[in-house]
Amino acid sequence: MPWNPRDTMNLRLEFVQLASQEGANRRELCRRFGISPKTGYKWLDRHAQGGATALTDHSRRPRQSPARTTASVEQRVVELRRAHPAWGGRKISRRLCDLGHTDVPAPSTVTDILHRHGLIDPAASDAATAWQRFEHAQPNDLWQMDFKGWFDLQDGRHCSPLTMLDDHSRYNVTLDACICTDTRIVQHHLERTFRRYGLPLRINADNGSPWGSPSQPGQLTELAIWLIRLGVRLSHSRVAHPQTNGKEERFHRTLKAEVIAGRHFRDLPSAQQAFDEWRPVYNHQRPHQALDMATPGTRYRPSPRAYPEILPPIEYGANDHVQCVKWNDELRFRNRRFKVSNALQNLPVAIRERVDEESCYDLFFAHHRFGTINLNQQE
Repeated sequence: MPWNPRDTMNLRLEFVQLASQEGANRRELCRRFGISPKTGYKWLDRHAQGGATALTDHSRRPRQSPARTTASVEQRVVELRRAHPAWGGRKISRRLCDLGHTDVPAPSTVTDILHRHGLIDPAASDAATAWQRFEHAQPNDLWQMDFKGWFDLQDGRHCSPLTMLDDHSRYNVTLDACICTDTRIVQHHLERTFRRYGLPLRINADNGSPWGSPSQPGQLTELAIWLIRLGVRLSHSRVAHPQTNGKEERFHRTLKAEVIAGRHFRDLPSAQQAFDEWRPVYNHQRPHQALDMATPGTRYRPSPRAYPEILPPIEYGANDHVQCVKWNDELRFRNRRFKVSNALQNLPVAIRERVDEESCYDLFFAHHRFGTINLNQQE
């Protein structure tokens, strides 16, 4: 039995005094004081060596802890966390391994170190959520594109970051600070991206401008037509379902946490400088949990499809009915008129009969099907 906590020191001293008397039955005293003989002899030995003060409790901490994280490693953990405040135990542990350290603590130990140094906000820890997503099998099979919500600059203007992510590797191919979000600006940045990384097979975006039409989802825009002519397949997220571009949404959360939050940028160039400094960290240093703590750069390869400086011609099959869209955005077919996107003005489109439905025709611009004509329906 343990000592009665009511007055432990006095009980220990009383036991020692009684047990030290000549002819004392020490085992019986142990029984009466509710302790084991081993404990009783321990207190007698301590008192003999150090007097009454030696009866106080000693630390149970071992004199040596071979497995304890060294001070130098703790310092490296703290330095990494301060350099990247949004990184948790898994990312920091993996990054230390990637830097060549051999005495790297486990992610759980890194987390304990962060807690010990007050570097983890309990609210942020509670808000952490796991994400599960489908990914394409190869780099450049699909890129996800979007604008992150704008934030204020100190010069009174707004910055809208244009971002694009490779679905397979999570590699960031575009991170540009933009003042406006129109077609001209986006096309300028995409041209630079395509020249560096080549063309993807497909790009997915939401239905917002300039790649989509909020009022008419699926409607072709000027930017969409340019992408289609490059041979890039374009798809759009379902309306009110941002999770279709889930990796982009998650990237925006990371961008905000690690670059934007709590900072003030003087103007667009200062914001772009911060983006340019962080982007190599994200692509080549920051371990990614969804990649088993690998970095996106280890899984990404540029596309073999080079960007053509001259747009290829628009070609259709021999059985297609081809006509140019009129100035009033109309197609005329079988004595009927059909409205199409004004971005198609003066461009050739194909009217292709469906083999399985009579009087039904699909409308194509290059490889992209953008509509259907059903002659059985009334105008």
